[in-house]
Amino acid sequence: MSYDLMVFAPEIAPKGDAAFLEWYRVQTRWGEGHSYHDPEVSTPNLRAWFTEMIQKYPSMNGPLAPQPLPEDDPRLTDYSVGREIIYATFAWSVAEDAYKTMFTLAAKHNVGFFNVSSDKGEVWRPNGKGGLELESRR
Repeated sequence: MSYDLMVFAPEIAPKGDAAFLEWYRVQTRWGEGHSYHDPEVSTPNLRAWFTEMIQKYPSMNGPLAPQPLPEDDPRLTDYSVGREIIYATFAWSVAEDAYKTMFTLAAKHNVGFFNVSSDKGEVWRPNGKGGLELESRR
């Protein structure tokens, strides 16, 4: 089991629980026809978020992964990078800090935040004031 979170392009993701969850399901089929390890395919805001996020939670895959990979580092994160989303899979031992870091950087970089691992499935969107606003819960 892993602890999963996602950031997304709020200008593209539909609003409303049902529409968002259907869009999420399509995105996580990983059918865009490119490598899911290179942030160059994402929006500028998602790329900026990713560039800062990997400073604390390094990617275990792709062109920006540290070489050699540090052994047994629980901060190593598996990112799946799409055009409109970045899905992050963390070790449970870092879940609390990963959530805080990812949420803070989502607000900073004006991207949406989805708590995939939560039973409540919170969807947060930029509020236009430098923060995030809770849009919905399942």
